[in-house]
Amino acid sequence: MLSEQSTETVRATLPAVGAAIGEITELFYAKLFAAHPELLRDLFNRGNQAAGTQKQALAGSIAAFATHLVERPDTRPDVMLSRIAHKHASLGVTEGQYKVVHQHLFAAIGEVLGDAVTPEVAQAWDEVYWLMANALVALEARLYAERGVLLGDTWRDWEVVGRTEETPDVATFRIRPADGAAAPSFKPGQYVSVQVELPDGARQIRQYSLSSAPGSPVRAFSVKRVADGEVSRHLHAQVHEGARIRVSAPYGDLVLDGTDAPLLLASAGIGVTPMISMLEHLAATGRTAPVTVVHGDRSPADHPLRAEHASLTGKLPGGTAHFWYEQPGPRPTGGRTGLVDLSDVEIAPGTHAYLCGPLPFMRSVRAQLLAKGVAAADVHYEVFGPDLWLAETA
Repeated sequence: MLSEQSTETVRATLPAVGAAIGEITELFYAKLFAAHPELLRDLFNRGNQAAGTQKQALAGSIAAFATHLVERPDTRPDVMLSRIAHKHASLGVTEGQYKVVHQHLFAAIGEVLGDAVTPEVAQAWDEVYWLMANALVALEARLYAERGVLLGDTWRDWEVVGRTEETPDVATFRIRPADGAAAPSFKPGQYVSVQVELPDGARQIRQYSLSSAPGSPVRAFSVKRVADGEVSRHLHAQVHEGARIRVSAPYGDLVLDGTDAPLLLASAGIGVTPMISMLEHLAATGRTAPVTVVHGDRSPADHPLRAEHASLTGKLPGGTAHFWYEQPGPRPTGGRTGLVDLSDVEIAPGTHAYLCGPLPFMRSVRAQLLAKGVAAADVHYEVFGPDLWLAETA
């Protein structure tokens, strides 16, 4: 909780900081990477930096956290903090890195806002930063402890024991620990970070949802090849059966909550992967309550794991599948033509929904679900890449 004096200062300066937060975060990253180029080379996603999406995500999270502190001082935006903490834990972020971030972030704030940053203003925003940072440090320490790893030491060597070409642009990699130890447990819907060494020596990291069932001794994740994706192109071109890769412990908070309420699993494109894991788990545990499966894609040929998606839904007594394709193909496929439209899809009262896919898709599905009476608190989502939705849903 912010002190009373800092609350008033932050409230008064929030419009000015909010208006300049984009410029502040851009300058912050420039300063950070100039002082610590290894962070851009081996920790931060260079593609997201080039596209500016990481800057937008950081700006959104800072603004959302500060706004929450002044508008709801007796609560904490735990959904936002949990999402960030899981991502940080999957990257091996450590407590000391928050001090580095603080140094360069506040240098950027001072440079952008100039004389407006009085000692009182600096102290108030310093309090905001450390409230957020210390909360994340505590959450990340708990996540590391749950995984039985030392703080930040999340990486292990895994061996690729199989590879399947799901579509022309999606490959599934099946892996097991290279040391022969048991694979760590995970919850359906969670992801792992995969670290690869690129030709220029950089060790870039990306997150991929696990698409296997938690009980399997072999883990699986599927990768969509992106035209400008450094890691996805490397995995598709260079990683085959017998290769070794560095993989983190599983993390992620888009997990089934154990409720007996009706479920809706909505995905688009490669967002199908966590849903496959959830469906396999639901089928293995004898789920009987209604499960509505929704998926949108360009065409049946582009739908990753399409056969598994349909067959796993069919194993559930209360399972129904609805697939939409922008280009349905020359023959009947059992899907509908166009974008996902829930207007004639029955949504049972009390439904809990899980969404994964591009932001426009998730915004559309969320709006349709809310219009059908699904509670906002019961709509959960996963974003691949920087979470640009945090400020809207925290």
